[in-house]
Amino acid sequence: MTTQTDNQNADKQSMMALKKHGNTILTIVLVVLAAYFGWQYYQNHYAKIDTVAADAYTNISNTNEQLMMTAQNPQLDEAAKKKLVDEENKLFAQIDDLVAKHGDTAYAWQGLMMKARHQADNNDLKGAIASLQEAGKIQLDDGLMAMTKIRLARVMLADGDTESAFATANEALPQAFEASRQELLGDIYLAKNEVDNAKKAYTSAWEALRARQENRAVLSLKLQSLGVVVQPIEPPAAVVATVNTATTDAAQATDEATKQPADGQADTKTPQTSNQ
Repeated sequence: MTTQTDNQNADKQSMMALKKHGNTILTIVLVVLAAYFGWQYYQNHYAKIDTVAADAYTNISNTNEQLMMTAQNPQLDEAAKKKLVDEENKLFAQIDDLVAKHGDTAYAWQGLMMKARHQADNNDLKGAIASLQEAGKIQLDDGLMAMTKIRLARVMLADGDTESAFATANEALPQAFEASRQELLGDIYLAKNEVDNAKKAYTSAWEALRARQENRAVLSLKLQSLGVVVQPIEPPAAVVATVNTATTDAAQATDEATKQPADGQADTKTPQTSNQ
C-alpha cells in the first residue's frame, strides 16, 4: 500500500512539474528543431547556390585569362581578331547570366568589374560606365564599393564627363582610399585646367601616402610635371634594414670570392723539396 501511495505522489509531482515547465520545454524543443531545419534548408539551398555561383565564376575567370593572353599577341591577323571579339562577346554573355542568377554575390561584382575592364580597353567607355554602375548597386563591403566608385569616376573622366567624375569621386569613401581619391581629384582638376587645385589635390595624396610610408611613382611624376618639388617618402625602417642586410651580405660574399683562388689556379707557393 505504501508503494502504491509513493507512486501516486511521484506521478502527481511529475504532472505538476510538467505543468510548471511544460511551456519552457516546448519552446526549447521548437528552437532546436527550427535551428536544425533552418541549417538543413541553408545547406540544401543557399550553400548550393554559392557553389553554383563559384563554379560559374571560375569558368568566367578561366575564359578571361585565355582572352587576355590572346589579346597580348601583336601578330593577330584579321581572322584571329574577329574570333577574339566573338569569344569576348561570349564572355560577356556568361557574365550577364551570372549577374542575372546571382546578382547579390561578390562573384557577380567581380564579373562586372572584369566586363568593364574589357569594355574600357576596347574604348567602349559608355558600356564600361554602365557595367560599373551596375556593380555599384551590389551591397558588399565598403572597400569593394570604394574600388568601384574610383574606377567608375576614372572611366567617366576618360569619357570626358568631368562633372560626373568629380561628383562620384567626392562620394563617401573609407579613409584608406583617401590617397587614391585625392590623386583622382587632381586628374579631374587638371582636365578642367584648374592647375592650382590639381597641385593641392596631388600634394594631399602624396602626404596621405607619406603617412603610411608608401611610394607611388606615377603620382610623383604628376607633381614634378606641374613644377612641384617632391619630398621623397622614406620606406619603412624594416624595409631599409632588410635592404641594408642584403647589401652587406652581398658585399661580404664578393669579398670572400676575391680571396679565393680562381678555379684551376695553382698555389703560387714554391713546394718544399727534401734532400734524399
